[in-house]
Amino acid sequence: MLTFIHIHWIVGIILLLYSITIVGLILVIITENRNPLKTIPWVVVLLFTPGIGLVFYFFFGQDNRKQRIISRHTYKRITKRAKESELPQDICTVPASYQPLATLLTNSNQSSLLYGSQIKVYTNGRDKFHDLLEEIAHATHHIHLEYYIFCDDEIGTKIQTLLMEKARAGVEVRVLYDDVGCWNVKNKFFKEMEDAGVEVKAFLKVAFPVLTSKVNYRNHRKIAVIDGKVGFMGGMNIADRYWKGTDWGTWRDTHFKIIGKGVHGLQAAFLIDWYVVSKKLLSDKIYYPSVPIYSHDNIMQICIGGPVGQWRILLQATIFAIANAKQYVYIQTPYFLPTEGLNQALQIAALGGIDVRLMLPKRSDTRTANMATHSFIDEMVKAGVKVYFYKPGFLHSKLMVTDDTLTCIGSANMDFRSFEHNFEINAFVYQSSFALHMKEMFLQDQQDCETLVPSRWLKRPIKQRLAESFMRLFSPLL
Repeated sequence: MLTFIHIHWIVGIILLLYSITIVGLILVIITENRNPLKTIPWVVVLLFTPGIGLVFYFFFGQDNRKQRIISRHTYKRITKRAKESELPQDICTVPASYQPLATLLTNSNQSSLLYGSQIKVYTNGRDKFHDLLEEIAHATHHIHLEYYIFCDDEIGTKIQTLLMEKARAGVEVRVLYDDVGCWNVKNKFFKEMEDAGVEVKAFLKVAFPVLTSKVNYRNHRKIAVIDGKVGFMGGMNIADRYWKGTDWGTWRDTHFKIIGKGVHGLQAAFLIDWYVVSKKLLSDKIYYPSVPIYSHDNIMQICIGGPVGQWRILLQATIFAIANAKQYVYIQTPYFLPTEGLNQALQIAALGGIDVRLMLPKRSDTRTANMATHSFIDEMVKAGVKVYFYKPGFLHSKLMVTDDTLTCIGSANMDFRSFEHNFEINAFVYQSSFALHMKEMFLQDQQDCETLVPSRWLKRPIKQRLAESFMRLFSPLL
């Protein structure tokens, strides 16, 4: 039977071990040489609220930058085929002002310069899903789908049924979905595909959400590759709301169909993620077939970003593009929770006379994120950034276009989560005609927007501003 002395000793040992753990974590945080603005708050939280602080650090504070989810050797084997489609340097026509950006993406992300692609733009889910289903139906060798959300609703079931038919017909079908993004999807939905011969994998599967930090690092990419010749990427997941809208308005999104060598960049991104979850190395040339050159002036780089690796490449590339703009920067994003670097880049550009425009949804699908977003707008309008609120429904488009030359398209939002925590994919397109097309699309959307009037905005009630500032504290977690 335990005596009071025994209990006292046991409690003492537990407290000692707990204290050693907290001190050890503090030392780890300090030796990671992070930004002091991030290090100091974690140290303070762990010192003064060690219990809660330990839980929060486990979920949200760990720095995975030095981890590798795939070896360099395997990475090179998967991407070598995409590099065979790379633009020869002696005929490189990337505009001179963007040569440093192209070099940045090559050095930090091994992003090949891919040329000769056609790009079709979708601004609604109905057209996108129609073409996706059509391309899947025509597949003869393989179908690769990777989505953050793959719902078991009407459109999801249509795609599921067609995938199962193609698998039974002998086509290689692989589906990669995010485990957290599909928490509400019944396991039966994916099991039916597996039973039909579809290879299905969950990315960073979370068996016990309360016992793992994986819940904070999600695969937000949206990729479809058919026969290595046709690809889709952008902001749309597989769910009815992307084509039916919401009960309070339309769902305005932007997605892209790529035909040509640009697809090889999407293929490499998918096969890297597929190796991570399946440990199957797919690098045969059949996945990178020869394709015609459709446009000699279309050059793009497919860039993947994530919470591992040394560089925050999507954030760095975005800041670089903004900092080097000479005329204008137009941005559409559903969530605007910028890092300090991005925040400063936009303000500096606007203060320097660059026409900086930021388009956001008037009403968001996430109230907390919307409130936090509003706290950042104050600094933007004071610097001269023009802000527009899209009114017809929810604006989910992710787009940046600058100087009639560069367009950035893909899955990343302008927020902490996309740049710091999520696995994302963007394409940087160096083509004037495409940039002009996307600029015109932005200006058309602008006609459906409410223009923010700085004098009115800055006079919002104190209670509202306090609530927004409080939610801003949680920006990295939203």
